[in-house]
Amino acid sequence: MTRYSMVLRGAALAGALLLTGCTAGSGGGSASSGGKATLTFLTFETPNLDAKYWDAAIARASAKVPGVTIKKLVSPSADRTGYAKQLDSTGQFPDIMIGLNPAGFAESGKLEPWTDKELAAYTEPHANAYDGKVYQLPYAAQATLVYYNKKDFAAAGIGTPPRTYAELLDASSKLKKKGINPFVVGGGGKDSWADMFPLMCTVATDVYKKTPDWLTQRGDGKVKFTDKAFVAAAQKVTGLADKGYIDRAGLSRSYADTEQAFRDGKGAMYPMGSWFAASADGKRPSFDTGVFTWPTDQGALALPSGVGGGMTVSSKAPDVQLAKKWAKAFMEDHKSLDAAVKSDALIIDIKGYTPPDNMGPVYKATVKEYRKAQKDDGLVNSFSTESGDGSMPPGLADKAATGVQKLISGRMTAKQFGAYMDEQWDKATR
Repeated sequence: MTRYSMVLRGAALAGALLLTGCTAGSGGGSASSGGKATLTFLTFETPNLDAKYWDAAIARASAKVPGVTIKKLVSPSADRTGYAKQLDSTGQFPDIMIGLNPAGFAESGKLEPWTDKELAAYTEPHANAYDGKVYQLPYAAQATLVYYNKKDFAAAGIGTPPRTYAELLDASSKLKKKGINPFVVGGGGKDSWADMFPLMCTVATDVYKKTPDWLTQRGDGKVKFTDKAFVAAAQKVTGLADKGYIDRAGLSRSYADTEQAFRDGKGAMYPMGSWFAASADGKRPSFDTGVFTWPTDQGALALPSGVGGGMTVSSKAPDVQLAKKWAKAFMEDHKSLDAAVKSDALIIDIKGYTPPDNMGPVYKATVKEYRKAQKDDGLVNSFSTESGDGSMPPGLADKAATGVQKLISGRMTAKQFGAYMDEQWDKATR
């Protein structure tokens, strides 16, 4: 099964490059000699993964790999893939990158593949393969789940989370009758990607569960977005909005404001990436937060998820083997993994790793849902963020997010959305 490298928090490219030197030793330049090299490392910063986190992790990895001097490049937005493309266009492609979507770079020979020996420590070593080769260390999983306000559920007489789609509709109806907005969904401005989560879930349940390689088939011309299965998935989203279960007025909210709306009790259910668990545990809302997997019609698990997000290495790095050695030292350092788990709720898929004992209840519930789906063969791709063979053409995810805004707002029907996606696909692949 093709899995994706979850880069759900992509944003519009803006701002300027921050360049800081985090060194392990002395010296400069980009030439390699005698097992020494200066390597550029492209990363990103968020409130959860700030400069302090990255600098400490860089220092630990550099201590394990003598001879490497690291120059840290910080993407001006969460869209480090877009920034890597910009740097590549000016002949400044980084030597090491984290969280890069390898699509395009891998096929054009710009990345060095990882060997089976180098991937031996990873639970899913062949995740996100391109023509059988893996270019990104598959170190962590993320998923899209539904976080919910347990107080609101109790007030509406909902005893347990829904496990079928009919139960989800019933729960939504009960909440609305109590004057409680069922779903919090946003995606305004530069955060248009944040409106995708309901559709990610319905495509997982109605399309990818039955046809895991559906997007590959779309690339081969065997299926279309106007086919019955995809339109049915889109129709579920419009149905929720038409019934008033998704608050259309909230679509203009930014990602941050949408999370705050859920925290403020402006909706009972919040479809979101699993990283929200870190926020929910770190600064708990006034209510207890639960979590469940968006349900299928029959109750079988179909959790949109993916393994990836790790290091990639340029095939043109000054010393490719030294760069790979440093990248693995960074990726497999347990202190760095602990910090990433605590700050971004990552589900680490490296053999022998266990998360810190003091993780909060929302993170533990999130991991439990993920592991259950993993055990029951319930993990599927996440629409619009696929990686590896069967990925979306470049730029199509942004077009999909724009279409979903119209789908939820009622300006586009499910059939029209399918036709729109087919049109955008054809434009992107000409």
